[in-house]
Amino acid sequence: MSALKGIRIIEMAGIGPGPFCAMMLADMGAEVIRIDRLAQKGQGHKAHVLNRGRKSLAIDLKNPRALATVLKLVAQADVLIEGFRPGVMERLGLGPDVCLEHNPGLVYGRMTGWGQEGPLSQVAGHDINYISIAGALGAMGYADRPPAPPLNLVGDFGGGAMYLLAGILAALVERSNSGKGQVIDAAMTDGTASLLTPFYGLMAMNLWTTERFSNRLDGGAYYYGTYECSDGKYISIGSLEPQFYALLVEKCGIDDDSFADQLDEKAWPEKREKLVALFKTKSREQWCEIMEGTDVCFAPVLDLQEAPKHPHNQARETFVDYEGVCQPAPAPRFSRTPSAIQRSAALVGEHTEEVLNEWGFSAEEIAELQEADAI
Repeated sequence: MSALKGIRIIEMAGIGPGPFCAMMLADMGAEVIRIDRLAQKGQGHKAHVLNRGRKSLAIDLKNPRALATVLKLVAQADVLIEGFRPGVMERLGLGPDVCLEHNPGLVYGRMTGWGQEGPLSQVAGHDINYISIAGALGAMGYADRPPAPPLNLVGDFGGGAMYLLAGILAALVERSNSGKGQVIDAAMTDGTASLLTPFYGLMAMNLWTTERFSNRLDGGAYYYGTYECSDGKYISIGSLEPQFYALLVEKCGIDDDSFADQLDEKAWPEKREKLVALFKTKSREQWCEIMEGTDVCFAPVLDLQEAPKHPHNQARETFVDYEGVCQPAPAPRFSRTPSAIQRSAALVGEHTEEVLNEWGFSAEEIAELQEADAI
């Protein structure tokens, strides 16, 4: 029995955060049906793990018969997820007012970059733009170089998918009391700004500066950052607390008195240069032998191929091989209702007839939809 078993979800096919949220919900046991474009029928790849766990129904949303089909599905669903620009679902005849009229208990999750309203709501954008106006990108990277994009983890998946997920789950809990659905407006700009909450607090207390690479957690502190080793590979240290810092100094064999004062910010650049030279005296493997498993707060910097092979990740089965594709296992872990990968990513339209049959469409109705080129 998984945590969301019995929950039915309709996902309007999209990119990035919407699919990631749907993947999480599917891993937790929800039945997620992805509505794909009929014109893309047969496309896809099982290794596209962002789309794992769902069945695909291919439909022509511009076909008049398609609207009635989707609304019949909506009437039976608990959640709908869409990631179009504001107004697109309304123009399709599938806006929240229409869907909630057909199903008052529906949780209608909307995923956008800029939000449903605002001066930028109708313009194109991507993760890098959303985290820019939220203030996140400007806080990342070296002071003497342009800000470095943190992949698309912060906007798409952190500030986007996870906030949509939290909103959907909260709305489902509230519905158990009220019996009513509602609309979730999840904007990546809002979510990213929310992730920055502790830094705004630090700034208000004059404990954080807007200058990049000059704070405790942005690489400015020599005891919190990454260093190159003699083999060209990297390690990370995060020895923030005094006892961890003292252990770092001990494990490095440092007898330089200047390292006694950890918090002297003026001396950070000089001590960083000393650590740069020190860490280049040994390979990454040698530093792992010295520090890994201690309270230095240390880890090797692994690439995407190395990470699944690390002993800790192997022991916890953080990565799994599912149908020949190495991928991260479902997270988080539940003690009583474990999550699981339900299936590999589907080809577009792979389950159209199966889904319609399972959701109450008769063989005659399905045949009529096929004849009308709606599915």
